[in-house]
Amino acid sequence: MSQKILVIEDEKNISDLLQLYLEKEGYETRAAGDGVKGVELFRSWGPDLVLLDLMLPVMDGWSVLKKIREGGKTPVIMLTAKSELEDKVTGLEQGADDYITKPFNTKEVVARIHAVLRRYGLEEENAEKKLTFDKLVINLDSYELIVDGKRVDTPPKELELLYRLASAPNRVFTRNQLLDEVWGFDYFGDSRTVDVHIKRLREKLEGVSPAWNLKTVWGVGYKFEVAP
Repeated sequence: MSQKILVIEDEKNISDLLQLYLEKEGYETRAAGDGVKGVELFRSWGPDLVLLDLMLPVMDGWSVLKKIREGGKTPVIMLTAKSELEDKVTGLEQGADDYITKPFNTKEVVARIHAVLRRYGLEEENAEKKLTFDKLVINLDSYELIVDGKRVDTPPKELELLYRLASAPNRVFTRNQLLDEVWGFDYFGDSRTVDVHIKRLREKLEGVSPAWNLKTVWGVGYKFEVAP
């Protein structure tokens, strides 16, 4: 069963972004736009972790944190625009497990969530991130690409792109989907970035095996095609 994450954040664009990104990571999410609704949802839904904004309407983040701590030890990561050391120390002293200052990188938030859940023993160690096909091994744990038994030096983003495509064989991804899922929602680069990385991957993989192929779907995007 996927872990449940409650986002208590009054800025809807930030809340929506976090929910979208966390759901792509496999978490179940719900959101509240003020402190009182956040406490109510916390009590009724029972999340595994709370992302809590400090500056909230109706009831501020400090008060929400106090209410959460009255009900147990559910991990809490504070989100705030404030960067003063005193606020960080206060948050941690009052029971927050981590503290992230806005603006933040969504990938950093996900990494912090993984770390906190593991610390509480609420998240199983991630399954091995390794995909194996005929004459091809894509290992995201060790960041290694093995082609026909030989290790091929591959930049991290190329490997992550190949892993994403190969993790869903025969599924077509648009360039924008790949930018979002591999480079992140905060990336503002050109979609041609994907084309450049695909070209470099093809130079490493062309003709290695008839069992799979890195294929262009004209007018749409790319897919990792596996022979039936």
